[in-house]
Amino acid sequence: MGLFDIFKGDKTGTEQGMHPHFAFVTSLLYMMGADGEYDHEEIGQLLSVIGGQKKGNKIYVGGNNDDLMSKAIKYVNKNSVDQFLREAAHVLTDAQKMCILVNLIDSSLSDGEAEIEEQQLFKKFLNAFGISEERFKPFFEVIVLKNDRSVFLNTNHQKNKNGYKVELSKY
Repeated sequence: MGLFDIFKGDKTGTEQGMHPHFAFVTSLLYMMGADGEYDHEEIGQLLSVIGGQKKGNKIYVGGNNDDLMSKAIKYVNKNSVDQFLREAAHVLTDAQKMCILVNLIDSSLSDGEAEIEEQQLFKKFLNAFGISEERFKPFFEVIVLKNDRSVFLNTNHQKNKNGYKVELSKY
């Protein structure tokens, strides 16, 4: 770090630099915008995990998360996801990475399906975090099950057949 680097401003958009909670919120914003639109379901998902509410066209985030959200939005607008992943991957524990990944899948499926751009972005996160698809598969299955409400709407759904048992794969 050079003597005059302190005058360059805050590259990450946070006073503390990259930290886990900031990485969590920023990850969700990148996933929400992956397909070029911010769906109501994705906004609802974001607000459910960080706290807050939507009133009309405005989003209100409570407490300290309002500042965090503002900084994360600024960061996303200034930095590529690749830059973000380089900065975030080394500050996160394995549990934090898995938490982010589970929430990313949940967000991408919240509007009914994961768009191709969301799928590609998720693979970037897996690779950057050093998590294999095989290891993540059981978590994915749970989120898919959580979001598959067709089991209530379609009595002929394959998973509703007599004797079908929901089980998780092992990695």
